[in-house]
Amino acid sequence: MKKILDFFKSVRSEWFKIVWPSRDSVVRATIRSLVFSGLAALFFFVVDSVLNAIVGWIF
Repeated sequence: MKKILDFFKSVRSEWFKIVWPSRDSVVRATIRSLVFSGLAALFFFVVDSVLNAIVGWIF
């Protein structure tokens, strides 16, 4: 039982050491992720369209 209590005490003490990111930092990271996801989607769309045109032209 003592080990379990010691575990929860250490979890509680570590919890207060957590440094949470600021709202501005989270917003910037979210926007950056959305922009790069959109760019990747656009890139793969273009590559897929070009390859589809090439295959359609060949066959």
